[in-house]
Amino acid sequence: MTASTVSSLAKSAPAVRVRRRKMFYIPGFDPSPARRYREMYRREAALQAQISGHAIRLAPGKKQGWQVAAIIDGAEVTAEVEVLVWSDIVRARMHHGILATYWQLLRTAWIYLSTGALWRVLRLRKGPAIAIGYPVFHLLWQLAVALAVGFGLFWGFAALIPGIAGQGTGALAGIAAFVALLRLFKRLDGRLRAHWLIHDYAYASQHRGAHPAELEARMTAFGAEIRAALETEVDEVLVVGHSSGAILAISILSDLLRAGLPPGHPPLGFLSLGQMVPMLSFLPDATRLRADLNFLSQRDEVTWIDVTAPGDGCCFALCDPVAVTGVAPATGKKWPVVISCAFSQTLSPEKWQALRWRWFDLHFQYLCAFDRPGDYDYFRITAGPLTLADRYRDRAPSKSRIERPMSGYRSLS
Repeated sequence: MTASTVSSLAKSAPAVRVRRRKMFYIPGFDPSPARRYREMYRREAALQAQISGHAIRLAPGKKQGWQVAAIIDGAEVTAEVEVLVWSDIVRARMHHGILATYWQLLRTAWIYLSTGALWRVLRLRKGPAIAIGYPVFHLLWQLAVALAVGFGLFWGFAALIPGIAGQGTGALAGIAAFVALLRLFKRLDGRLRAHWLIHDYAYASQHRGAHPAELEARMTAFGAEIRAALETEVDEVLVVGHSSGAILAISILSDLLRAGLPPGHPPLGFLSLGQMVPMLSFLPDATRLRADLNFLSQRDEVTWIDVTAPGDGCCFALCDPVAVTGVAPATGKKWPVVISCAFSQTLSPEKWQALRWRWFDLHFQYLCAFDRPGDYDYFRITAGPLTLADRYRDRAPSKSRIERPMSGYRSLS
């Protein structure tokens, strides 16, 4: 079944007016605490309110989240937002030393090259090719500069001071400069983010596509929280997965659906933003993820909308993650509905030009205000009066989406 068929079927269902919503946000590989996303929501909601005429107010929430009270499209809505935090796992990985970063670079490169996954990933989109090559380029030139300075000091002192004394002094000065420069580059990584990206790719690929045990345990806990919300009297439970957080959400929701949802549960929506699914699903041991993609794509209990933008070089824009992985069922595929955020159209020319080469900012634009919002408006989705299913019931998938199977590994078990 195609997404357009699903839309036609959905027209017969009565619209659900949302007054209370429970939303779970799953971030990507990000060491930032939950308050970063709270402050981003607060700042960007105020901007979108000015542009679109919304009224949105935030208040402290339980655990790692916040409360939203909004008037959007003339309707009053309250939403409880909770960030499902795994930043502690990310920080533990990023505390590894500089040598560990270069070892992870070599190991990750070997995994993607030896399995053939790299070439298949690069053939999907040009943007991810830049995102993959970016940290490799930066880490290698940093190493080259540090080596050049280190050897330069060694030969300089050896030439100025004759004998073993000069060589010893040069060696000490060269090693000190080499280490100091690499440490300086790492301190500057808040801007370059090369170390961060390598840690991200290395963490995802360390088991050749299988989820690490610590992450599986965290995902089980996240699933329990979502399950509990489905037993409450809200009008919608919405799960938002951003970047690699979308990968976690796919497996979490698949586990929930396999176990069976509570009777009379509210509508369940899944919004994947800027997804990086092929980076994992194309690896040989990602059988769990591929089985989850195949399973989730056929379920009636969830509405899955996948939003990306060609201007976001850090995602697989308009790539249907189920289809390109090669695990779409022969019949009965319902999800995801793949749509474009179209930054060049939804942002003013001035803002688009300002952001166009700021890749990391563009990767988070899905969570931000738009000057010219189209049918994607993060704040209408998360604090508005329509469920995800009703908001997109008449939305056909993007005509330019990519569905060609590209993965060399398609086993589900």
